[in-house]
Amino acid sequence: MLRRFEFVSGTSAKFWEIRLAGTAVTVRFGRLGTEGQMQVKTFPSPDAACQHANKVIAEKNRKGYVECVAR
Repeated sequence: MLRRFEFVSGTSAKFWEIRLAGTAVTVRFGRLGTEGQMQVKTFPSPDAACQHANKVIAEKNRKGYVECVAR
């Protein structure tokens, strides 16, 4: 599962992607038009990874990020 979110406001133009694969959650983020940075976190179970992913997605939505089609 890959989901991509973007935030564009004023001079800010950022992206944030999250990928869930088993017990691993990979996040890639940065300015639009760049490769960005990548972080990987592993969890003891797929359920724990899914809960974490849902939590950080909700945080991004609260901050104004809008989900778009992953590229």
